[in-house]
Amino acid sequence: MKNIISYLLIAIGGAIAIYANANEKQNVLLLIVGIVTLMIGIYGLNRKLTSKSVEASKKNNQEEE
Repeated sequence: MKNIISYLLIAIGGAIAIYANANEKQNVLLLIVGIVTLMIGIYGLNRKLTSKSVEASKKNNQEEE
């Protein structure tokens, strides 16, 4: 469920940033809000993922025991 929220934040933030940048007169505040929303989504998704090196070291430790 939380991954879905992270993906939605990424999509919404990207769309806002593109929309703010596409106009002739760029709305800087809207661009900042879009980028911040995008970064919150990426952080939320990245926080839940484990690195492959951590998983590999756990498997190696279990095999040694």
